[in-house]
Amino acid sequence: MTDTPPDRLSINPRSPHFNQPVLERGIGIRFKGAERTDVEEYSISEGWIRVGLGKKVDRKGQPLTIKLTGPVEAYFQTPAEGEEAATDDAAAEDDKADGAA
Repeated sequence: MTDTPPDRLSINPRSPHFNQPVLERGIGIRFKGAERTDVEEYSISEGWIRVGLGKKVDRKGQPLTIKLTGPVEAYFQTPAEGEEAATDDAAAEDDKADGAA
């Protein structure tokens, strides 16, 4: 897995942009400079997010959403498994070098 979040992602399993392993890792969304926790879907390249309209649902029981446009930034909330170990190893080597000097 890369450290760059996907360009487009959805939390709806029926969507073609749904990706369970990425969602399990945790995605944070910053929209127009503010943290958003209610994002249903986003697209970085097109500059939009979809958010739910409260408890309103359509006739199929799916939540109603609204598309908001603006600058979108996505980031992983937890580091990748390999990166975490590499970071810990680098920190340990730095500590050893500091102790030897």
